[in-house]
Amino acid sequence: MVKPSALYDEDFVRWTEEQAAALRRAKGSNLPLDWENLAEEIESLGKSDRRELRSQITRILRHLLKLEASPAAEPRAGWRTTIREARAEIEGVLDDSPSLRGEAKALITRQIRAAAELAADDLGQHGEPADGLGTARQGALHTGAGTRRLVPG
Repeated sequence: MVKPSALYDEDFVRWTEEQAAALRRAKGSNLPLDWENLAEEIESLGKSDRRELRSQITRILRHLLKLEASPAAEPRAGWRTTIREARAEIEGVLDDSPSLRGEAKALITRQIRAAAELAADDLGQHGEPADGLGTARQGALHTGAGTRRLVPG
């Protein structure tokens, strides 16, 4: 087992999970601490990294789908910039919590529908049809936009 202080620097999410479990095991201690709430608060710190990863994956998918479905030329550069920024954010999250890398593929699969709905709404606000998003969804997932394109490796 990795020393807890080292794990804190190497994989924050794993550290929060282990610390929460340790607090729950120490519940019988005579220290006057609110063990369960302490454990939940520490756990929630790790969950925030998961939420950030999910949010950035959705952001990337949304913009990839718009790139696939929209014939418009003007906003494309901005969408590509957004994708690069989101990838940089993901890279930071995964540097802090490498154990989340294994969850990325499942998050992509879970978030594609929400991203398609957001992309359809974005396109609809500009009078563009969103009917090509079903095909774009499949394209975004299967033509090179899989985990490697979404999550820096």
